[in-house]
Amino acid sequence: MSNNAAVVIVGATGGIGQELARGLARSGRPLMLAARNSEKLTTLTSELRALGSPCEERVTNAREAAEVDALLDSAREAFGSVSGVVNLCGSILLKPAHLTSDNEFADTIALNLTTAFNLLRASVKAMTEGGSIVLMSSVAARIGLANHEAIAAAKAGVIGLMISAAATYANRNIRVNAVAPGLVRTPLAARITSNELALKASTSMHPLGRIGEPADIVAAIMWLLDPQTTWVTGQTISVDGGLSTVRSK
Repeated sequence: MSNNAAVVIVGATGGIGQELARGLARSGRPLMLAARNSEKLTTLTSELRALGSPCEERVTNAREAAEVDALLDSAREAFGSVSGVVNLCGSILLKPAHLTSDNEFADTIALNLTTAFNLLRASVKAMTEGGSIVLMSSVAARIGLANHEAIAAAKAGVIGLMISAAATYANRNIRVNAVAPGLVRTPLAARITSNELALKASTSMHPLGRIGEPADIVAAIMWLLDPQTTWVTGQTISVDGGLSTVRSK
């Protein structure tokens, strides 16, 4: 597996996606960026190209399987091969089950689990020489957090998908892993992080005494994508300030 093979990032214009794209660009990895917002996508692609990064873009709704298939085809046409794929599509819904509408639940599953399945299915077809697929789960899939039923179900589904796929595709040298963050300071989480009381409560839950930053999550993703990380598959990497495992007091 070569550093010259492309990395595909879906959800590239989000807080973590932009940080990841910049980090990979600095390391010289060719990139295929995908997101639904064409304006933000073009701005990011132009920035990375100005830094000398081989970088292409494709507007993609990852909930649509045909669009994801076309994305991976475009990556192979542009760069010849794909060695890494990251799904950063997602949402945050904080509601108890009895207040969650059918549409809210369906959207949560579609944005978090369906996108992961679509990208996994397309990626394993494109990775003819092996590679690394990184999916995004959540601390909410690993511990019980009140008012997280829909998002916890979706993110737990991502872990189940990842474990099974890791077993299925290990003989093709395709590694499949997931990252499970705690609360991260991104635009997606702004409703929580911009509220002083909510932020204080969330911070106090994390044993390390702070919420996450995009760079914290990017470090884990880049490690999983690294061609030197060849013996890690089927793992959920918790990057959550200790929330899922540590009781500090």
